[in-house]
Amino acid sequence: MTRTSGDVRAPGGVPPTVGDVDRIAAHADPVVRNLLITHCYHELSRALADRTGGSANWCTFAVWASKQVGRTIRQEDLARTLERMLESSPEAAAAVDLLVRSLRRAVPGHVLGNAERLVRQAVLTTARLDAAGDAAARGNLKVFEEIAREFARFLVESADDVDAFCAALRPGEPPEGQRYLRQAFTRYHQAMSAVEEKERAELLLLANVEIGLHEQTRLQPEITAALQAPVIDPGELERRLLDLLLPGNRVVKWLRRVLLTVLGRRTPVRLAGEHLAELARALVRRAVTEHLMTLALPGGDVLDLGEDLPARFPPLLARLSHPELLALLATVDPTSDSLLDTAARDWSDLPDRMHYIADMFRCHALRADLLDPPFTPEQVAEFTNGRRPTGPL
Repeated sequence: MTRTSGDVRAPGGVPPTVGDVDRIAAHADPVVRNLLITHCYHELSRALADRTGGSANWCTFAVWASKQVGRTIRQEDLARTLERMLESSPEAAAAVDLLVRSLRRAVPGHVLGNAERLVRQAVLTTARLDAAGDAAARGNLKVFEEIAREFARFLVESADDVDAFCAALRPGEPPEGQRYLRQAFTRYHQAMSAVEEKERAELLLLANVEIGLHEQTRLQPEITAALQAPVIDPGELERRLLDLLLPGNRVVKWLRRVLLTVLGRRTPVRLAGEHLAELARALVRRAVTEHLMTLALPGGDVLDLGEDLPARFPPLLARLSHPELLALLATVDPTSDSLLDTAARDWSDLPDRMHYIADMFRCHALRADLLDPPFTPEQVAEFTNGRRPTGPL
């Protein structure tokens, strides 16, 4: 049954359909689409958890990852993070000072009031922070329209014939092949009928890691693009700086620029601007990385993916026995049965990411509050009707 845009699933209600997933994926507004995606993941997560004993599945973690991606899409706090880094970085402060001194020499007698603040303002307006949001939105959509669609199909079709369901998935390795999805949905189906709690928990963990590996392999281009997209063009930065810092009206500014060019006195300004642009580019990458490598969970928990996981394996998963789970973890987790060195040093590095993700899935596999709604009913009512909710998300 395909629902209208304003329908909200109650616990135990009809889970999202393939049609629902397709409708959400086609939404034109990336901000609203991300909110719909996050909420849909929650509905799929709850529907599958109802059938597998209440433990976390891949969609459970996708809820909170998608919600975090939404902050990058909306550029929430991103400019503030970059501004803080510009103010606190000694290298950036030195580059700003060099640029101001170069401009003072180029324009004798010109008093540059609030020059440092204006330089930081120019960097913020030149940084392509929207490009990071665009890349994050593409990745959010790319994963959702493939994997959420299969979850919706699985919840309807797998009860009859899981082999027929899996036959529709492409053979072969990711990014194009869906071998890991085939295997994962088979584990979910087995978990539905597993009698022993430990067996069910290990099957779910195996399925979660298999989908995680497929997803992260597919996401590699978008993650790299999000980190590299906000390029600061030195020429654009120079133009903005001179527009902010040179005195006079538009005609006077233009004459001064011509004068600087003709007399060859612009070169030190240009060199200083290029140096600042290079440093600012590194700071922008750090700011975006900080957003991408932060994961807010229920209850106020915030994971810094650049630090070792501050958690423990639950007793049920402290010692693993499923042979295929052990074999897969041997390929993605170099510190078996340990959380040492789980910190991801470079989020653009797939093995680095998967080490952290696999252990995160294991640590939080039985955490009940991950199944809590990510948004209030009022917020859901707003974005399911195509509106951006006001207030914090």
